[in-house]
Amino acid sequence: MDSDPPFREAYKTLFDGRTIEKKITPKNERVVMVEECELPLIDLSRLDHGDEGEREGCKLEIARASQEWGFFQVVNHGISCEILEKMRFMQERVFKQPFDMKTKEDKYLNFSAGTYRWGTPTATCLRQLSWSEAFHIPLLDISTSPPAGSDSLSSTIGQFATTVSSLAQKLAEILAEKLGHKSTFFQEHCLPSTCYLRMNRYPPCPMPSEVFGLMPHTDSDFLTILHQDQVGGLQLVKDGKWISVKPNPEALIINIGDLFQAWSNDVYKSVQHRVVTNSLVERFSTAYFFCPSYDTVILSCHEPSVYRKFSFREYRQQVQEDVQKLGSKIGLPRFLVQSQ
Repeated sequence: MDSDPPFREAYKTLFDGRTIEKKITPKNERVVMVEECELPLIDLSRLDHGDEGEREGCKLEIARASQEWGFFQVVNHGISCEILEKMRFMQERVFKQPFDMKTKEDKYLNFSAGTYRWGTPTATCLRQLSWSEAFHIPLLDISTSPPAGSDSLSSTIGQFATTVSSLAQKLAEILAEKLGHKSTFFQEHCLPSTCYLRMNRYPPCPMPSEVFGLMPHTDSDFLTILHQDQVGGLQLVKDGKWISVKPNPEALIINIGDLFQAWSNDVYKSVQHRVVTNSLVERFSTAYFFCPSYDTVILSCHEPSVYRKFSFREYRQQVQEDVQKLGSKIGLPRFLVQSQ
């Protein structure tokens, strides 16, 4: 039984209309080759083993990259190679399950119903279609204290989430400190039970120049921590143009989400990024989304505030409404003070 989602069958009308769409789509909106570059690389060992000057220098690099890039990569991050390799192995194994079994994830895979996602149900054209499948897992569903010796997917996710959660808290506190805030905000509101983990697979795509693996978007969280394989495909906007991120096998990728941009009053940047497809090989990645509880109110830490205050629940609902109506997310511009 096939493990790949039935993209061609499910989105037949979009593929049938691709000739017309190709004629009317501006060239700058199509998937094209872009320059590859390396993200700012930060060695986190300086936070624990360096002198005061090295620790401060490391913190400043984290803040500067968050302002200028919205993305950076970290090495010596505290997540062992063993955990990362185990996570990748378990991830590949679960995605190789038959498609019909993955769509019944609550019955066969011990995940909540609705965890497994593929394609883009709201797509009205190929440019809105994401050629990918994912398990989007609330960590509330995962035990972070698995039984000793357990090798299940759930226990592996729990081990991964525990270590990555600690890293996310550390980075968030540094970013808050560089804004002049010795805040307990993140410890109080961003708990393991409020965060999410997303396992992604991007199958080979027969038309990589026309379909994204993941549409251009920003993340609706505070921070995202990404572990990816060496296939490549992640791209982001820098200085008004798309650039391709060169994979680094030793590094985790960190990016600023919308909530941190709002909380920092536009100091830190949540930038557009996307994943392009590959015609020959599949790509895997795992993303940890550092999120608050739905009732948490996001209020800019400096005045005058660029954004009105809003709850995470309100933000999520607005994003979902825009995607349903418009086919894509609007995000923070909906919450600008002057838009009231």
